[in-house]
Amino acid sequence: MLKELLKPEIQELLEQHRWSELREALADWSAPEIADLLLHVDKQERVLLFRALPRWLAAEVFSHLEASQQDALVQELTDQENRELLRRLSPDDRTALLEELPAAVTRKLLALLDPDDFREASFLLGFPEQSVGRLMTPEFVALRPYWTVRDALQYIRRYGRDSETLHHLYVTDDDGHLLGEIPLRTLVLAEESTVIADLMNYAVVSLSAFDDRETAVHVMQKYDLPVLPVVDSDGVLLGIVTFDDVMDVSEQEITEDFQKISAVTPIEISYREAPAFRLWRRRIGWLILLLVSDFLTSTVIAAYEWALHRIIALSFFIPMIIGTGGNVATQSSTLIIRALALREIGPADWLRVFLKELSVGALLGVVLAFVVWLRGFFWRGGPEVALVVGTSMFFIVIWSNLVASLFPIGARRIGIDPALISGPALTTFIDVTGLLIYFTVAELLLGL
Repeated sequence: MLKELLKPEIQELLEQHRWSELREALADWSAPEIADLLLHVDKQERVLLFRALPRWLAAEVFSHLEASQQDALVQELTDQENRELLRRLSPDDRTALLEELPAAVTRKLLALLDPDDFREASFLLGFPEQSVGRLMTPEFVALRPYWTVRDALQYIRRYGRDSETLHHLYVTDDDGHLLGEIPLRTLVLAEESTVIADLMNYAVVSLSAFDDRETAVHVMQKYDLPVLPVVDSDGVLLGIVTFDDVMDVSEQEITEDFQKISAVTPIEISYREAPAFRLWRRRIGWLILLLVSDFLTSTVIAAYEWALHRIIALSFFIPMIIGTGGNVATQSSTLIIRALALREIGPADWLRVFLKELSVGALLGVVLAFVVWLRGFFWRGGPEVALVVGTSMFFIVIWSNLVASLFPIGARRIGIDPALISGPALTTFIDVTGLLIYFTVAELLLGL
């Protein structure tokens, strides 16, 4: 709250270019708080504020900014400022920046790196996009199994300052092959003469550098680990992936799924930073496609116009029928997509899902059919129409539940993101097929 009150004072210092006082005012601010402050100042002042920060703090603040803000800052800074910034960024943060920037800007920044950093950046960028290899950092401490605890602690004191984390230490042979891991706590509490091989855990969980980033999220959640080692196809330890990077990936994946489920092409930047035209462009294509798909609903109703003329009360229940089918489908698809994302189920479990959702759909259908039967019987249409709407509701609920459950599984099996066939697209399909079921039941029971 206090920092919120100080923002006007910070703004005044910026406008008056009182840099020394500005540094003092921000001395007690953390990097995430300063990054949040940068969100609320004008672009020109953002660059001036960033330049006023100490170099060590500027790099940390930069790592907390969104990709679009990083891009804008990089293009405003001088070559010397960019060189210093890139030098101070951790390898994984530097890779994240370089892969987000336009190719021409990336080439320019790579040319500013010293030979060692250039080789490191090129190595990490050489892995496929969205792979664990681009997410990892090669800054870690590796011990040898034949060292004593005393040797290991001396090595950590000498080389551990540059490591991303020291909570978990990894043990490799002389060729770099991963053999096991040992928590720092175990190492510190052990006798100095103890050999590392007697303390380390040989059942170490690791990732391949070519695994998808989502794999890192699932493995870290499954084993409740703050850091994971990354190896190549020969088992050589290449780097580590830490909890903060994996959490960023998890947030991105969840955001993309929400956007896809809502028929929005992933925006890739925050809503605050996205211009109106970009939001329009990401949404209009899907809306046109869904609008055209809705023409099918009108076509089905028009095809049964004769039935509606004969029993006008049937038309009163159309919104209720198709709305309930869509609601059931949305519930079911959300549960299944989440289960797929958490790897609680997979494509091979389709039969088990089918049987379970058939039971759930039947139970839901009985209750909802009874409710709508009461509505039809006592409101409009009498017993005949009540029988039609009740029977239709029962079958539509079962159908909607099964379709919404199996479509995401089928999409995953053929390599399509399940979120793409959910939401409005799925609802439109349910609307059309639900109307067909409704009018077919009416035709059979009423002898139309």
